[in-house]
Amino acid sequence: MSRTIEQTLHIRARPETVWRFFTDPACLAQWWGTAELDARPGGTLQVAMHEGPRPVMRGRFVELVPYERLVFTFGWEATPGAPDMAPEASRVEVTLTPDGDGTELTLRHSGLPAVLDEETSDGWAHLLHRLGETAERQELR
Repeated sequence: MSRTIEQTLHIRARPETVWRFFTDPACLAQWWGTAELDARPGGTLQVAMHEGPRPVMRGRFVELVPYERLVFTFGWEATPGAPDMAPEASRVEVTLTPDGDGTELTLRHSGLPAVLDEETSDGWAHLLHRLGETAERQELR
């Protein structure tokens, strides 16, 4: 049985700024991990995490609507300490909505094995907090 988690965060940065933190490897590396990506439908996404056992997330972009929505597949390379979810096995949808002084970011991660529900939810909460702080600092420059 698969699970879906959803998290929403207000970021005091424009959607255009937040978008770059998902589609530009240098920006993505500031909050998630060292990235190699091709931000177009069918393009690859690979992120080597900065923390923990340094697992590598592998997926593929499915949909990109600039400054509004992006969808990518998500999973982990089989390495010691990595969660047990094959590359591209789940799906992440990110929606960016202008909201007052910034952006409301909503993330839905579906297709999760039940055993990874809490770990994934906690991981996204941590990462999205870092994304918010990083994007807000960028917006102030």
